[in-house]
Amino acid sequence: MEHFRQFGDTGLKVSALGFGAANLGDPRIEDSHAENMLNQVLDLGINLIDTARAYGLSEERVGKFISHRRSEFVLSTKVGYGIEGQKDWTYDCVLSGVDHALKLLKTDYLDIVHLHTCSEELLRDGQVIMALEKAKEAGKIKVLAYAGDGGAVQYAMQSGKFGSLMTSINLCDQRFLDRGLGESKEKRLGIIAKRPLANAPWRFSERPHGHYCEEYWHRMKTMNIDTQGLDWNEVALRFAAFTYGVDSCIVGTTNLEHLKDNLARIQKGKLPQSMIDSIRTNFREHDFGWVQLT
Repeated sequence: MEHFRQFGDTGLKVSALGFGAANLGDPRIEDSHAENMLNQVLDLGINLIDTARAYGLSEERVGKFISHRRSEFVLSTKVGYGIEGQKDWTYDCVLSGVDHALKLLKTDYLDIVHLHTCSEELLRDGQVIMALEKAKEAGKIKVLAYAGDGGAVQYAMQSGKFGSLMTSINLCDQRFLDRGLGESKEKRLGIIAKRPLANAPWRFSERPHGHYCEEYWHRMKTMNIDTQGLDWNEVALRFAAFTYGVDSCIVGTTNLEHLKDNLARIQKGKLPQSMIDSIRTNFREHDFGWVQLT
């Protein structure tokens, strides 16, 4: 696969398309299918695997099925909660989360560890950041990271404490492109785009009330984007992946053909500049409080 990028100033290189392993945490998915998917991801040249404590069996399966190929991929996970007997978002909970992840993922080190959507208030308090710093000093993690949106990701970006950020970047969620991405790259942070497909609102002919992509559907219809005959998934993925400053886009799937399709889209490269300019202008003209979705 082409399009590997330097991940900020971390010394890591990541594929333009990363694999989100959240869906593989579903216990209804057979182990054999999860094993095949994870190995196919690596065989296809995708080297960024993203998981989290919150994703069910995901960490365990990554450790069980591809830890023997550890040198082939950059491992990203998320901590801060879910440790029995410990209060969420405390110093001890973060440290225990790192240790639990190391055990489940069957590895001696974690490449990227995100504080997973904790509030700006908790970041400012400093205890959770100090815990990650402690884990890094112990050689357990390489890159301190934050995953989230809005004011919290702005604070994380400006704090000087993190080496990378994961935040919402897509056709319908462009706030960070104008309010943070440029400064992030000046600070040489690695940037991972989450939700690069905007939760695929084009699946719905009518507003999907109560659905997690309802707001993106509203924005898509308001912007009235001209895809110029291209597939929506292709336009969305190429837009996010080739936005200046984005190092990788995380897309999750349990379908191998969908994964291959996404790789083929990425390999087409950047969208025509006229289309990019139109998408950017369209968002700015309609951005009346269109904040990043959390």
